[in-house]
Amino acid sequence: MTHSIEDLNRPNAADEPAQTAWQKEETYSVASNPMLIEREGIHVLFSGESQTHPSHRLGPKLYDYFLLHHIMDGHGTFITETKSYPLGPGDAFLIAPNELVSYASDARSPWEYRWIAFKGERAASLVRAAGFTPQRPVVSAGLQCEAPQWMDRIRHAYQQRDMSADLIAHGCLHLIMADYADHQRSVGDDVRLRPESEIQQTVRQMIQMMSTQYAHPLSIEQIADSLGYSRAYLSRIFKRVTEMTPVTFLLKLRIDKGRQLLRERPNLTIEQIAASVGIPDALYFSRQFRRFYGQSPTIYRNSTLELNQPGKRNK
Repeated sequence: MTHSIEDLNRPNAADEPAQTAWQKEETYSVASNPMLIEREGIHVLFSGESQTHPSHRLGPKLYDYFLLHHIMDGHGTFITETKSYPLGPGDAFLIAPNELVSYASDARSPWEYRWIAFKGERAASLVRAAGFTPQRPVVSAGLQCEAPQWMDRIRHAYQQRDMSADLIAHGCLHLIMADYADHQRSVGDDVRLRPESEIQQTVRQMIQMMSTQYAHPLSIEQIADSLGYSRAYLSRIFKRVTEMTPVTFLLKLRIDKGRQLLRERPNLTIEQIAASVGIPDALYFSRQFRRFYGQSPTIYRNSTLELNQPGKRNK
């Protein structure tokens, strides 16, 4: 059965009598990262746990970070703008940044779940590697999945406020995603690739080459020659895994690196920044920057500098 976002806001006539059958005590605990740093393109923000009350609901709302829930017990519904997902123990659902979502616990058997929030330049590629996509933001991991244990480990480390807490969280997040990748099941006709398959390894090699050589005149043909495959084959498997062509991925990577230089190196000209990220034509760099971010590099830089002025930050 498919629901709309508004379905969660409608009163449920069965809610009132259902609450009397619920025996568990409501709990809620969350701990935030004591370190305000991004480690290798990932920043784990906070981790928590909760035994929700009957018909507990959140949304419709947007988040500006990834928010991952793993259901320990109970049932409920996760609703995106296009689809509804009834979920129970062993299931996980991922809320992506700027996606309008709602989720609600069942009236008779409410959710108990763990959650973790994170963001960063590498966050999107990490969740893709685990099997989450915009078309399928849920994974059935099973009751043996160890992901919630790693979420608890992060929360406890944050509560202790140890200097190593951020490093622990960074490692645990990767273990969480690896666990989901290992437990992932194909659903319907959407047959996924195993992360450790030859195809996935080849795509990771492509991403590694682009991430380390973007500043040089690297082309997809050169990557194909280096890996011993045809360009057509690499383009096909790359898009299948990442939902993006390798040409677009490399261009977006270069533009994102240029955006970072615009923020961090105000002394560099647009021409110097474009050349530094492997785009010798500054005009082409500016056009593509506007394509991805809706404004020119100069306007972006000026707005960033203005925000970083002491007087502006204190307002």
